[in-house]
Amino acid sequence: MAARYRRGISLIGLIYILIGIYVAWVYDYITPALLKDIAEALLAVFLWFLVLLGVDLRLAG
Repeated sequence: MAARYRRGISLIGLIYILIGIYVAWVYDYITPALLKDIAEALLAVFLWFLVLLGVDLRLAG
């Protein structure tokens, strides 16, 4: 049995995604406020036990 090796994202795929992020930023689909909200949500997901203890994970600014 031949084992299949699954590679991650290709260089062309990475370039495609980076260009898409740049275009979304230029056309204001991605804003600093959106990035802040995403960061706060990720902190709450990964540090949920602190949220249950009453820690406020909102980023200042």
